[in-house]
Amino acid sequence: MTQFDAIILGAGAAGLMCAARAGQRGLRVLLLERAEEPGRKILISGGGRCNFTNLGAGPANYLSANPHFAKSALARYTARDFLDLVESHGIAWHEKTLGQLFCDGSAKQIVAMLLAECDRARENGGDVTLRCGEEVAEVSAQDGYTVRTQSGEYRAQNLVIATGGPSIPKMGATGFAYDLARQFGLKLVEPRPALVPLTLGGDDVLFREISGVAAPVTATANRQAFSEAALFTHRGLSGPVILQVSSYWKPGDPVSVNFLPERETGWLLAAKRTVPRATLRSVLREALPHRLADILAERIGLANEFGNAPDKALREAEARLAQWSFHPNGSEGFAKAEVTSGGIATGELSSQTMEAKKHPGLYAIGEAVDVTGWLGGYNFQWAWASGVAAGNALGG
Repeated sequence: MTQFDAIILGAGAAGLMCAARAGQRGLRVLLLERAEEPGRKILISGGGRCNFTNLGAGPANYLSANPHFAKSALARYTARDFLDLVESHGIAWHEKTLGQLFCDGSAKQIVAMLLAECDRARENGGDVTLRCGEEVAEVSAQDGYTVRTQSGEYRAQNLVIATGGPSIPKMGATGFAYDLARQFGLKLVEPRPALVPLTLGGDDVLFREISGVAAPVTATANRQAFSEAALFTHRGLSGPVILQVSSYWKPGDPVSVNFLPERETGWLLAAKRTVPRATLRSVLREALPHRLADILAERIGLANEFGNAPDKALREAEARLAQWSFHPNGSEGFAKAEVTSGGIATGELSSQTMEAKKHPGLYAIGEAVDVTGWLGGYNFQWAWASGVAAGNALGG
């Protein structure tokens, strides 16, 4: 049996960050990864360029049963701190929109940077041993923690759960973190897909006919609104704005879409005065993709020229365009979800250290925990911040 100071299960964003920080504090760390390579979700993020953080990341950008839990870790390791690390490795980056930061080159640079940071542990008398392709067969706790894999048994006083959630199973994601949580008696907040496309049925099926059409809109679910592009698909609704509201959507809820969020109240009545010969279809075609404009005009059913249309009908059409209710019949599930909402309950953990209150030396970080960020680099920032919080707290 091989002895370490800490064993970290999962070499994703949070696990790599935690290992690097603990190793640089002089600890001997074993990092076990089920996949054949580390950082697989990092590699596919941002179309291969990794949306590695968001400049605006703060507690308000996260969902959790306890909205205050993330404050401590996010305050102590900020987006600027991670950007300093990126720049110290000479990685070129750019900001897209809404504070989203991407590599100019490849997401591989972020993985290489984290592995290099793990290697730096030796400068401080520490060591990070990474073993990939390791399937954990058993975890036990008695005077520390013992992890058994097909290659042997490993023991440490500290064990970190960094295996994420079940989103994107084709990347090897599983619910293993929840199995461990149950084993140690830690409560769970029901895991569900987040940042996920929504599916349409019933009267909304007609919109599947315009699959591939996208438009900038404002979408709202459970009073949480976002403004970005929506994309109609052969199964329903997707695009950044739909992924965002999906985290707040619950089965049975509607999703409200404002197709013309820049228009002020009364714009159709104003159009009646200025362009009385215009129709709803022609005006919508000037502002939206033609196929979308046509289907909206058809569903509203206002065929008259504006000059011949009653004011009441114009007001009703305007109101419907500003608050069009879709009734999703589900989502595309964990297979298409970018992250998992829910997970290990934050009430079981210290917000300062990520250590389980009932089990000294047991930690949970990253996506395994009930902290879920918005789309746009926020989930990576939680991975970095929670990884650093635990890495700084691990004992020798």
